[in-house]
Amino acid sequence: MKNYKYLLLVLMYSLFLELVAQERPPINIFSPVDYSAASQNWSISQSENRYIYAANNKGLLEYNGAKWNLYESPNEAKIRVVQVIDDLIYTGGYHDFGFWKKDNFGVLNYTSLAQKLEVNFLEDEEFWSILALDNSIIFQSLDRIHIYDKKTKAYNLVSFEHKITGMFKSGSNFYFQSLNNGLFRIERGGAKLVSDNVLFKENKIVKIYDYDGILLILTQDNGFYTLDKGGPTSWNISAKDILQNVSVFSSIKLRDNSYVLGTISDGIIHLSPEGDVKRKIAQANGLSNNTVLSIYEDLDNNIWLGLDNGINCINLNSPYSVYFDKTGRIGSVYTSAVYNNKLYLGTNQGLFCRSLNSNDDFQFIEATQGQVWFLKVIDNSLFCGHNNGTFIINEEKAVKISNVPGTWQIKQIPNISTELIQGNYDGLHILHKKNGQWQLRNKINGFDISSRFFEFSRKNKIFVSHEYKGVYELQLSSDLSNVISFKQDTLLDKGLNSSLIKHKNRLLYSNRKGVFLYNLENNTFKKDSLYSVLINDKTFTSAKLISEIGTNILWSFSSRGVHYLATSNLSGEQKVFTVPFPESIRKDVVGYESVTQIKDQQYLLGSTTGYVILDLNKIIDNEHVIKINQVAVNTISDNDSVKLMDKTKRSELKNSENNIKLSYSISEFLKTQQPEYRYKLEGMYDNWSDWTTNGSVLFENLPHGNYTFLVDGRVGNQSTLNKATYSFQIERPWFLTNLALGVYVLGVLLFSLFMHNVYKRYYRKQRERLIQRKTREFELKESENKQQLMRFKNDKLKEDIDNKNRELGVSTMNLIKKNEFLSLIKGELEKAEDTNSIKQVLKIIDRNLNNNDDWNLFQEAFNNADKDFLKKIKSVHPILTSNDLRLCAYLRLNLSSKEIAPLLNISPRSVEVKRYRLRKKMGLPHESSLTDYILET
Repeated sequence: MKNYKYLLLVLMYSLFLELVAQERPPINIFSPVDYSAASQNWSISQSENRYIYAANNKGLLEYNGAKWNLYESPNEAKIRVVQVIDDLIYTGGYHDFGFWKKDNFGVLNYTSLAQKLEVNFLEDEEFWSILALDNSIIFQSLDRIHIYDKKTKAYNLVSFEHKITGMFKSGSNFYFQSLNNGLFRIERGGAKLVSDNVLFKENKIVKIYDYDGILLILTQDNGFYTLDKGGPTSWNISAKDILQNVSVFSSIKLRDNSYVLGTISDGIIHLSPEGDVKRKIAQANGLSNNTVLSIYEDLDNNIWLGLDNGINCINLNSPYSVYFDKTGRIGSVYTSAVYNNKLYLGTNQGLFCRSLNSNDDFQFIEATQGQVWFLKVIDNSLFCGHNNGTFIINEEKAVKISNVPGTWQIKQIPNISTELIQGNYDGLHILHKKNGQWQLRNKINGFDISSRFFEFSRKNKIFVSHEYKGVYELQLSSDLSNVISFKQDTLLDKGLNSSLIKHKNRLLYSNRKGVFLYNLENNTFKKDSLYSVLINDKTFTSAKLISEIGTNILWSFSSRGVHYLATSNLSGEQKVFTVPFPESIRKDVVGYESVTQIKDQQYLLGSTTGYVILDLNKIIDNEHVIKINQVAVNTISDNDSVKLMDKTKRSELKNSENNIKLSYSISEFLKTQQPEYRYKLEGMYDNWSDWTTNGSVLFENLPHGNYTFLVDGRVGNQSTLNKATYSFQIERPWFLTNLALGVYVLGVLLFSLFMHNVYKRYYRKQRERLIQRKTREFELKESENKQQLMRFKNDKLKEDIDNKNRELGVSTMNLIKKNEFLSLIKGELEKAEDTNSIKQVLKIIDRNLNNNDDWNLFQEAFNNADKDFLKKIKSVHPILTSNDLRLCAYLRLNLSSKEIAPLLNISPRSVEVKRYRLRKKMGLPHESSLTDYILET
């Protein structure tokens, strides 16, 4: 018993390793979260417009390539089966069967045939299969078979006294199985026994196929059997033992006559038409679940799997085969090589190998733990550049020939067959072949920079590229032992993930800005227009170029795909081809991309999770059509209320219905080629939008007007055959309708008439007011002129007074000067000893000092300047004498006592006495200023 368990464990583990080691097609995985429904999917079908339909526990699922839609069953029951026949989608479930039809609004509408035909169901009757022949649609439950003629609308019922475990179609015949009873055929509305062999009584039949005129019957647990008149015979195929150990739940025969079997716990098994296992795919190597409830082949030969937990789409005819290292045992593949009919993988975890074209597990080669940077066959030996040194690989053994760490790559030296040059972390080294064995000869001294990329430009001259430091040109000694000189090429930009290679004996340097070709004559690199097509700055991921010597193909990588330069079969010219394979799916080891030819047009591309096999022969350009699926509008006031529009005709929308959402799709289901869309709205945006993977667009708050929406699509490099269009008009707002415009025109006319009368009255009154205002202005002007004239006269008078005052001041100053001068002369004369002789002169002087004419002249000038002062002061103080008035006049002129003294021919002291007496006559208080009083009078 223990041995049996051990053998079973070994068998299961071997099967697991075999699954993990397989290369499989790409798989599109849709989880219940993606399609927003239940996990179980019992049946799948496809319509003529390429939409996918799935029978789900929550209802009918529809997938158009861009979006999943769920239509819940009317009776809220699980839908167990779906079958597209012509333009109708037939479904069956608990106590109901009928069909769905899409209307012009892009919505599926359900018609229950069971209700229409008034079917009386048995207890818990549920439908599991739908088949068609000519006009007959056959619905099978576990209890009965219902036949509906869609042309005549006739309805027939095939009853059976036992449970019906399955119904099948082969050619034009319909079969059903009843466990414990056998296999039956429907004839003339009844059941006819085909075989009551114990095999069919005790083993559930999964499917029946036509095989060279006889029946090929697949059982759940015992594999295939053929059935002829002699009874059932086991189909003797290589997969017979495998089928004995799995439980098959679903199956389909593909168009290429191969078979796909869906199991309950082991995923799918793909058999060739002869019954050989082509591949096994389970959860361990790609599926999202091991229980396969249904299988369907679509129009593009993709295999759809309805799983117990989700939906998967296997791109069976994809040019890509994926090796997915789910366990992480292999790691990221840096390099690969084919040698002696074995495939070698150099990864971050070591070197692995297995026989070419087998599903055997990869074997680890001892002593190669760590990063493997380089694999290449040189001189009929497989060289391995490793983090720990350099190895030569012989079958599954590694022989170390150099301990210098970090061997990036190894190259042959031109015209020297016994020596190789290798680039390491610390520079360049020479390998030498001695006695048939390769060994390290020497390091090339004088250059210690890491040399991952290097190429000979001419004898003993070599270029070395370093991502962070740039490109160096080295001159080597003739014995390759020293670097005589080196210089950096300052004209080339250094850059991350740049590379330096030779392709067809041409030296190429590549970085983000393009590919530069080396010119041997002038020793410079110049950007080459053809090679630079391989590098696109907008989709840049790496500038690494790979030259495949066997095919003369030059490879590059971008975010959108893989590109290669090759000779066109049509024109014979060099041309850049693009393989649509996004970096997000291929998962490059960026900067360490690798391409290795496996055979013919098959190439191995390393990735972070294993590798991908690309078959260029399988690349075909399919024709794609883009469709507008739905047009939905809503209003500004109610964004939650959505109104669907007829997408087959031009729509006229209310002005408030100016939020419009358009959904569109390309029914393409390749994992490696996701459809992309661009659009424009003529009437608003006349330029195309950027490419996007979003299958819908929303335009909000559109103004009134006429619009035409256009959407274009592409899948990889292939554009769609058409551009889908939809035209609509948004009405003008109510205030811009024709009626409103007419009202506006009438209103404008009435208003214009009213305003004409208003303005007429206004201008009449305005004219009257203007005349009155002008009259007042003339009167005011005349008054202003008079006032101006009076001001001129006053100014003239003021000027005259000012002149008089100046004359008065001048005369006063003259009198003061004259009297001072005479007083001075008199004083000098009085000092003379002989006064008798000058008495007459003194008299004349005294007469001139006391001359009343001067006073009279002054008084006249003073009265002209200040007419009323003397009269006014006299009237106030009648007791003042003429001498007092004279003193007051001088004080009015604000003269000091010193200035007054000469005028009165007295001393300043006498002037002070006179001032004192004048104060007493005027009766001024002691604290009052006499001068201020006189100036203020």
